[in-house]
Amino acid sequence: MENTPLFWILFNLLIIGLLLLDLLVLNRRAHAVKLREALGWSIFWITLSLGFNFLVYRTMGHEAGLQWLTGYLIEKALSIDNLFVFLLIFTYFKVPAEYQHRILFWGVLGALVLRGIFILAGAALLVKFHFLLYILGAFLVYTGVRMALSGSDEPEIEPNNNPVVRLLSRHLPITRQLDGGRFFTRRDGLRFATPLLVVLVMIETTDVVFAADSIPAILAVSRNTFVVYTSNVFALLGLRALYFALASLMTLFHYLHYGLALILVFIGGKLLTDDLLRVQFNRELPMPVSLGVVGLLLLGSIGASLLWPRKNG
Repeated sequence: MENTPLFWILFNLLIIGLLLLDLLVLNRRAHAVKLREALGWSIFWITLSLGFNFLVYRTMGHEAGLQWLTGYLIEKALSIDNLFVFLLIFTYFKVPAEYQHRILFWGVLGALVLRGIFILAGAALLVKFHFLLYILGAFLVYTGVRMALSGSDEPEIEPNNNPVVRLLSRHLPITRQLDGGRFFTRRDGLRFATPLLVVLVMIETTDVVFAADSIPAILAVSRNTFVVYTSNVFALLGLRALYFALASLMTLFHYLHYGLALILVFIGGKLLTDDLLRVQFNRELPMPVSLGVVGLLLLGSIGASLLWPRKNG
């Protein structure tokens, strides 16, 4: 059923409907999202995601259900690094708390479109060119090692070095002042972009960079386009609520960076050795083992961060 055009249309209409309900009804008035509200929405999106995972399990089987859950966990784990960069961007541009939700809404919507394109293109290429699996595996191992060696230092936010921001500023005048939550404003009959549009562009381009890690990682778990796409979508839908729930806590998870690096190395190594295990030993690494390793690395890095907190100074 998941490969029928009608199902894909209905699924995407459901997602668009949920996003519009969020923006136009539930969060029509700009306001600062408090911890209690953020936790409530986080629980809602996680419950909805696990409910959909159960539906996948019942309709597509045990293996597809485990693949979906593994992909969802990987995307959620990697998105925490995303959230930390979002926090730095909002802090750098001094974005008022009441406008952050709207920016993240449009940021997530853009990410859904871009990642959908990446997933469809990537899955088609992997089906047609099997050797790309080895390149993908090597890329994930390299990315994981590079992430581990770089440590957990805060990345620098330099809008002037962002090529998309530079292109935007060359073709569109930008004001220095905000105009409420608007991305565009008019002054003396002329149209100007506000700093919020620059922030949105930074968010979108940052997500493209992170997609270079997360999409290969999730394609390494499953080549089923439906499993990859829907698990990615549900992970992204809860991204805004997770941001507001963890914004004040993200600096505590200083070992999470290394956990994510090990997850990428593990997934890349699995991809590189799958054919060898299948040909030489007529076996492959069971999906429950992959899910267990990803879960242990994620929980272990969070637990280590809480047990051995970073010393100030």
